[in-house]
Amino acid sequence: MIIELEEKLLEAIDQTVATASDDELFAGGYLRGHISLSAADCEAEGVQEVAEFKQRIQGSLEQARNELTPADQVIVADMWQSLSIKI
Repeated sequence: MIIELEEKLLEAIDQTVATASDDELFAGGYLRGHISLSAADCEAEGVQEVAEFKQRIQGSLEQARNELTPADQVIVADMWQSLSIKI
């Protein structure tokens, strides 16, 4: 189930590429890594709960906050919020 959700999230990001701004392209690329890493961790640990998957993505993003400028943090957070509603 988690793998299917990962695929849906990545597909949703891919569908925005044609019309995305530079900021949205950056945020989508940045989120892809966190989504895939969290999905792989869930798969390895046998986690099937959607809430746990979402929580791991959020946790991964929070741990990496210092990688981004405050403006980029907002852009990534906004895109993640939009995507997380879809799952």
